[in-house]
Amino acid sequence: MATTTPSIPQLELEAAIGFNGRVPCGLRVHPDQQHLIYPLGCTVILKSISDDKQEFLHGHTNNVCCISVSKSGTYIASGQITFWGFKATVFIWNYAQRSVHAELNLHKVKVESLAFSPNDKYLVSLGGQDDDRYSRHLILPDFMLCNWIDSMSICVLSIVVWDIETKQAICWSTASSRIAGPCLVVQYSNTNDNIFVSAGSGTIRVWELDNRNIRFTDCKIGKLQRNVKCVEISKDDQFMFCGTTTGDVLKINLRTGLLSDCGPVKAKHNLGVVALKVLESGDLLVGSGSGVLSLCSKTNFKTLRRIQLEKEVTSITVKDTEQKFYAGTEAGCIFRISFNDFEAELVYTSHCGAVKDVVMPFGTSELFATCSDDDIRLWRIDKPKELLRISVPKATCNALDFMLDGRSLISAWSNCTIRVNGPESGRPMIIINDAHKMGVTAVAGTRDCKRIVSGGGDGEVRVWELLPHGSRLVEGMKKHKATVSSVKIKSTDKECVSVGVDGVCVIWDLERFVSLQVMIANTMFRAVCYHPEEHLIITSGT
Repeated sequence: MATTTPSIPQLELEAAIGFNGRVPCGLRVHPDQQHLIYPLGCTVILKSISDDKQEFLHGHTNNVCCISVSKSGTYIASGQITFWGFKATVFIWNYAQRSVHAELNLHKVKVESLAFSPNDKYLVSLGGQDDDRYSRHLILPDFMLCNWIDSMSICVLSIVVWDIETKQAICWSTASSRIAGPCLVVQYSNTNDNIFVSAGSGTIRVWELDNRNIRFTDCKIGKLQRNVKCVEISKDDQFMFCGTTTGDVLKINLRTGLLSDCGPVKAKHNLGVVALKVLESGDLLVGSGSGVLSLCSKTNFKTLRRIQLEKEVTSITVKDTEQKFYAGTEAGCIFRISFNDFEAELVYTSHCGAVKDVVMPFGTSELFATCSDDDIRLWRIDKPKELLRISVPKATCNALDFMLDGRSLISAWSNCTIRVNGPESGRPMIIINDAHKMGVTAVAGTRDCKRIVSGGGDGEVRVWELLPHGSRLVEGMKKHKATVSSVKIKSTDKECVSVGVDGVCVIWDLERFVSLQVMIANTMFRAVCYHPEEHLIITSGT
């Protein structure tokens, strides 16, 4: 007799706080002018500009590292980075249906850049540096074998042109010569489906499609040696502009491939030009590695206006219906800047590194706190908005906990300190220095708000008593042989449980300060908690 398994309700993702600002040109405004498009982890997010509602495109198996939007807005393309030896997938998404139009698998390890042709006929994809190590093992369609080079030669199978309608690759080529460095970016012509450009370390090429073949022309920039990070093409396809690591912009005639101009000559952009945008007027928006966003003249590249943003400016995208544009930075921030006064408004912020811990205060579900790298952030849950930020330079926050009365937020830091801060002001109330020898990795507060239990990189669990103007070490307990990754306290305050990366789970007596029970598993424990009825202990790990 067949048994049917009951259907299990699926959790639906309502909102995600995050923006991967490390992706070059990862922030886009859709041509409908209603949505921002950007990557976050394995997901492409469509965010409504008017009401902040989010939609999610799922399918990638690893982090999205490049995004492109077709000129008509019909399609979105996204490429990913993956592990050594595995295929890096390119997805073409149908924007109206929010579904997959095509899944393209030809590149290995990483897709570096993507670009749509102006009439949505082709998509060009650029593979990463590791494509050459696997090119001799790829199985290609028959019509592509005619382009194959001797199997013993090192060939970079980097640039592939795809037919969007048939979902097939129509031609491919090496992205750069053997004496040049890696190619980093591709950009399509604004008017011609058969012309696109590629650029990178010591290479700038103009490509032309001709009956399932592509041929290139190397651009001549004289004695200059430049590494190009970004490329923009003027609306009339007369010139292309290349942002370089040396902080200047190359202006190259797209038809002849000859250098037309280069600047600024003296005051170059610090830490290189990372993002570019050509405006209707011909002027340029330039984002630098130092976080400076500049409006530059079309004639001599002289800076007309400038503003300092947070960290490297990696994306610039213009909203046509308003006199405003958006800029994304490496810090995970999105700014809206007005052309009139060139003032920046922070519209979105997030962590730019791994989130180490998430906690909610007792008795409310409206707030939660997170920690990542050198800061702690407090958020509202109904409309994800940052309310408070506590930063400690050159230190990493590993764990958080709210005291039961909600009057203090305790945190564990890599610089061997435990900090107690006010959750409203962020003001430090107590700082316990040298709490553990190898950094504090776990922390929890008792229900009476008088003690803290901490775990460290040295494998020790310590109990601290909070005093009006300081703290006192009550006892140290040692069973773990490696880092303590999580600590939780029972509601009676008489018992706690700790887990470590050594695969050991220990239940401690907080009155006699001895271990009550030790459990060992073949895993690296990362988290632990008590069941709400406290008759079970729940652990998670590798």
